[in-house]
Amino acid sequence: MKEAIFLDFYGTVVFEDGENIEKISKIIQDTGEVKDISEVGAYWWNEFYALFVNAYGENFRTQRDIEMQSLAKTIEYFRSSADAVQLSNEMFEYWQKPPIFEEAKQFFAKSPVPIYIVSNIDTEDITEAIKFHGLTPAAVFTSEDARSYKPRKELFEYALKATGLMPEQVVHIGDSLSSDVKGASALGIDTIWLNRRNRAVPEGVCSVGNLLEVFETKFFK
Repeated sequence: MKEAIFLDFYGTVVFEDGENIEKISKIIQDTGEVKDISEVGAYWWNEFYALFVNAYGENFRTQRDIEMQSLAKTIEYFRSSADAVQLSNEMFEYWQKPPIFEEAKQFFAKSPVPIYIVSNIDTEDITEAIKFHGLTPAAVFTSEDARSYKPRKELFEYALKATGLMPEQVVHIGDSLSSDVKGASALGIDTIWLNRRNRAVPEGVCSVGNLLEVFETKFFK
């Protein structure tokens, strides 16, 4: 049995901000020059990702910084009169008080091993979200701590060093095949893909439909 769990947070323990992004995209559409609302999300994601993928080490930037700049560029591109600061603040408020998945608290209560949260987010935001839901992880490690984002190895390395654990002693659980499964696997950490939408499972990937199913996998037998 594994000695500890590394656990992603947004999309795994609590809901992602998809609905909030759709709401903001609609505001940009209503106040700008947009033919199809999907154009807003696509452009915004491309701007965000271009900043995100290069944000590590000396070039590290917080999620808030990246989100604010990418949103401002999106508003400008679509000639929208929306207020980037106001819309960003709505998103940041969501990050601190996101709705939680039904079984998440029970998962924390039932875990036979320590749970360490490993998340691509700013430390203050996730600290507030954890406090809001009354969760009790053994520790929290963020991209801001490691100055790097998953799927790069630095955040996983940071968590391993801080806990004194070896890769083979840990299983990492997350909802992203790229950030969580591929990222942790590259460092020799076993992974469980949280596949809430029942998507096709790639060969060799251990998959569960909810967090409580984790304890039925080979890693906890």
